[in-house]
Amino acid sequence: MDEQGQAYWKDVISLIRNILIVWFIVSFGCGILFADALNNIKLGGYPLGFWFAQQGSIYVFVALIFIYAKLMGKLDEKHDVHED
Repeated sequence: MDEQGQAYWKDVISLIRNILIVWFIVSFGCGILFADALNNIKLGGYPLGFWFAQQGSIYVFVALIFIYAKLMGKLDEKHDVHED
């Protein structure tokens, strides 16, 4: 693989790693680890930790899909591997 291909895959792996870190923090961190601390805050009458465990992580996951698609498109253009 040439230098340009290696640089592209390095950027792709970095993007995926960052997206997965955010997903892990929101789903596991906010929904399980920090739930007790977040339950002191109410959102729509429900404790925030409960909300993240039930709804928030799903909303963030869907948002991450769109963010990934947008950033991946920019990354493809940057490395000139995009589709016309």
